[in-house]
Amino acid sequence: MSRIRTRAKAFGAVALAALLAVGCSSGSSSGPAGATGTQDSVDAALKAGGEITYWSWTPSAKDQVAAFQKEFPNVKVNYVNAGTNKDEYTKLQNAIKAGSGAPDVAQVEYYALPQFALTDSLADLGQFGFQAFEKDYSASTWAQVKNNNGLYGLPQDSGPMALFYNKEVFDKNAIAVPKTWEEYVAAAKKLHAADPTKYITSDTGDPGFALSMIWQAGGHPFTADGRNVKINLADAGSKKWTALWNQLVEGKQLAPVKEWSDDWFRALGDGTIATLVTGAWMPGNFKSSVPGGAGKWAVAPMPTYDGQPVTAENGGSTQSVLKQSKNPALAAAFVRWLNHGNGVKPFIESGGFPATTADLSSPAFVDEAVPYFGGQKVNQVLTQASKDVAKGWTYLPYQTYANSVFTDTVGQAYLNGTSLDAGLAAWQRALVDYGNQQGFTVTAG
Repeated sequence: MSRIRTRAKAFGAVALAALLAVGCSSGSSSGPAGATGTQDSVDAALKAGGEITYWSWTPSAKDQVAAFQKEFPNVKVNYVNAGTNKDEYTKLQNAIKAGSGAPDVAQVEYYALPQFALTDSLADLGQFGFQAFEKDYSASTWAQVKNNNGLYGLPQDSGPMALFYNKEVFDKNAIAVPKTWEEYVAAAKKLHAADPTKYITSDTGDPGFALSMIWQAGGHPFTADGRNVKINLADAGSKKWTALWNQLVEGKQLAPVKEWSDDWFRALGDGTIATLVTGAWMPGNFKSSVPGGAGKWAVAPMPTYDGQPVTAENGGSTQSVLKQSKNPALAAAFVRWLNHGNGVKPFIESGGFPATTADLSSPAFVDEAVPYFGGQKVNQVLTQASKDVAKGWTYLPYQTYANSVFTDTVGQAYLNGTSLDAGLAAWQRALVDYGNQQGFTVTAG
């Protein structure tokens, strides 16, 4: 199955200032950011063998480890499921702060990577010559594993967004598949008016979704240069998104069903929720958790503001080598195998959506007819989406904290059916205050 539940409710108020201090005092044992080198040491480490520890919650992780050890029996990989996203990140942060106990390799979502990179917790894979792999990945995912010219992982999967819709519900209510957001809002109103038990979608306040929508709208609310940060959650892209989504929030056109709950899966299966605008990793979740929707759902490009194709990423992870690793070259060899070697195949077979251009252009992948979606070749839509991701997106260097307070700020707009603009303004104030308290120099606007 695909990556699941990627939009983490981030771990709580981590003592980031303390971690920044740890990062500053730890020096650099694995080369400076932006380092370049060769893969000779990686090849040598793989030949010599050894033992490493790997933390991940990817469904394919266990099979990938087994396949790696079969190919390289002189390497032992201790696989640990340290919990999904926030749980794993909390444990990682604690180990980093303690100075020991971190794994050699860990799964890290793109949104969380800047925080771990900034605290000097990750090895720069440029020292092993991995910068040469840039051409082998989609541009949007490669951009996510770089930070201040350092390379802190190899992309595992990607989440270019698309419109998943219940064709049966659309046909029954004579609703055309929306190509623009204006048509999407009109479809929402038509559907709910025809059947008050049906909604165009659900959204109870998800920071990952909100940021992806701002990303697609052309927003750039976060810029960072080291510890100098600027936040503008009222920029043109943010305003474009709120002008759209406020119509659904204030108009009470969104299903009040918590995402990823049992009720949410049931609503996807029985037609209560008619669409999802989400990442390309979703098909595996449909197949595993929404059996009642088989044959009813289809995939179309994400609606846009002007009908011209553009989308954003939602979710996605990399594997990174921790600075605490006693054998970083061997750890890097494992990362290379996972995401630039034979490890990609079992990941795709588990339902994962790849980041590798070779797989994204493979006819066997692109033209696969998927029975769950009535035989539609859904990867034709999803791989095109991977080419249409808007460029230039940046997360906050403390995005994990930011996500954890989204419910307290923007979430109030969803709860009360009020303007998202006020919620974003409250979120911005909280993020400016927190950043300055943690040693960043944060400006607003």
